[in-house]
Amino acid sequence: MRVAVAGAESVVGRCAVPGLEAAGHEVVPLDLPVRSLLDVDVTSAAMRGCDALVNLSAQIPVGAAARWRRAWRTHDLLRSEGVRRLVLACRAAGVRRVVQQSVSFVYADQGDDWVSEESPICVTSATEPASVGELVVQDFGSTCRVGVVLRMGLVIGDSVLSRWSLRAAAHGRPVGLGSPDGYTHVIHSDDVGGAVSAALNVPSGVYNVGAEPVRRGDLVAGYAAAVGQEHGTFLGPLKTRLAGSRLEPLGRSLRVSSDRFSGATGWVPSREAFDADWLEAARAPEVAHR
Repeated sequence: MRVAVAGAESVVGRCAVPGLEAAGHEVVPLDLPVRSLLDVDVTSAAMRGCDALVNLSAQIPVGAAARWRRAWRTHDLLRSEGVRRLVLACRAAGVRRVVQQSVSFVYADQGDDWVSEESPICVTSATEPASVGELVVQDFGSTCRVGVVLRMGLVIGDSVLSRWSLRAAAHGRPVGLGSPDGYTHVIHSDDVGGAVSAALNVPSGVYNVGAEPVRRGDLVAGYAAAVGQEHGTFLGPLKTRLAGSRLEPLGRSLRVSSDRFSGATGWVPSREAFDADWLEAARAPEVAHR
């Protein structure tokens, strides 16, 4: 296919583009400033002749900045109004398939229960932009168009967040949120490209995408081990509350199953279960920095 990719320079985009190209697709990066990306005329012209749009647009603040609502304004705009305008541009350009990256933490906390695509979601001010974008893409689907939503796990490996977490762990700062016994949904950066490529062949719908869920305590321990620390730490309840509503979804226990996506595509992650080796792509610079 000829595939337009919005957000080709984002964390997920840099992982996805090589996978799309390796699968034989022609990638058309929409490397545009936010203002231009929101301009329907500009993006529809850029997508002429494309078979699909993969929207990976994001501007996620990392570290202390993530606590402040204003730091999320551009990201929220891209995930809500930005999706609406890109879908309008697809209609104008005759693009028949849209693949939208979303996040699995839109689901409500499910404790130890497995989370499927039918599990309840919990919409808050933090997750509303992603939910709005999902609805826009689902409405795009019809008898002659395909709208696919990928509720992706936390990208670990070659990512800004992984590097920040390693720095924090190396200096004894908290890297964990929620309960150590809770689950989190993850995907290795090496597996993102294959998943996005596989999404170009599925019917309309919502799909969970990731590896085996991992206990939060094991995830934090992995970061600590990667930088030679004996123990990792969690952000305490008081500091979590003070950090505001933005961090709450990141602490939900989500034992997410990707069986539907695997069954529809045959895709399975090459990195099936998290361990400290997942951090090889990010670890060396951070150990040197320490």
